[in-house]
Amino acid sequence: MFTGIIQKVGRLTRLYRNQNGWSLHVACEPWSSPWEIGESIAVQGACFTVTSWDRDGFTADVLDETLRRTALRSLREGAALNLERALAVGERMGGHFVTGHVDEAGVIRSLRQVGRDLELRVTCTRRISDLTVEKGSIPIDGVSLTVTVVGEGFVEVVLIPHTREATSLKERRVGDEVNLESDILGKYVARLTGYAVSSGVTEELLKENGFV
Repeated sequence: MFTGIIQKVGRLTRLYRNQNGWSLHVACEPWSSPWEIGESIAVQGACFTVTSWDRDGFTADVLDETLRRTALRSLREGAALNLERALAVGERMGGHFVTGHVDEAGVIRSLRQVGRDLELRVTCTRRISDLTVEKGSIPIDGVSLTVTVVGEGFVEVVLIPHTREATSLKERRVGDEVNLESDILGKYVARLTGYAVSSGVTEELLKENGFV
């Protein structure tokens, strides 16, 4: 489990075939506490297992499913990567509950300067927008952000200068893919109420049933 509060920004060193699968190596500055083999880490919001590490970074295995669903497939070597180690019991909870199980890759459709801040619109499937509510949270490339606008097939957020400068989002441009994870509570609500996500679960419906 993660919070969407990015701890470091690393760089993609290699994404390569490893026997019958894939692996990636991420270069990053050392943490104050050493890595443990088998621990979880979120890379651009996707949960990976550390398989090896050294002073320069770490390596993790990558499923074909992960490449199919996430924006990692479109990143080139040297790309900035948001990193967050798994939440420890008793730590400060600054963002929201993020599982690291990316649902899909959305596409940045607009970036608009609003005073000191940056308005970001991302297009997505109805599945994502139906499970998203205004003033709720959504992780974009693993960054926990507050939703300012949600429409059919898109979400909007606003980045303060710190968030933009302290994460890999500072390198994203219109047309780039970004990782999206719908809210875990919304998924359970949709399942428990018996509604298909793409045909019935709306913000109005959730409000009527006391969930918002």
